[in-house]
Amino acid sequence: QVQLVESGGGLVQPGGSLRLSCAVSGSIFSISVMGWYRQAPGKQRELVAAITSGGSTKYSDSVKGRFIISRNNAKNTAYLQMNSLKPEDTAVYYCNAEVLSSPIKQTLDAWGKGTLITVSA
Repeated sequence: QVQLVESGGGLVQPGGSLRLSCAVSGSIFSISVMGWYRQAPGKQRELVAAITSGGSTKYSDSVKGRFIISRNNAKNTAYLQMNSLKPEDTAVYYCNAEVLSSPIKQTLDAWGKGTLITVSA
């Protein structure tokens, strides 16, 4: 089994910053892609940013230049540094990881439970 735990959510004023963390634990052989998704009220879940084990990154156009995704492979942890936050960034943010399990080599698409980010004055 694999577990993902997000932390770092909360209330922030427009223009402020927050840093999310996502720790992956359990029967892990390796983690290929880790990503952050978000879902605002009444909207579909969307990709915010993703990062491969080699460090290649991808961002949605709405956060490019404001958010930075990173990861520590040794700690099986991903981070999302969110700067210049806007009210439209308000959503539940979910961590996702593509995990190759151990000892049975099975690819798992694992999700965290989500953390709420509210951007409001």
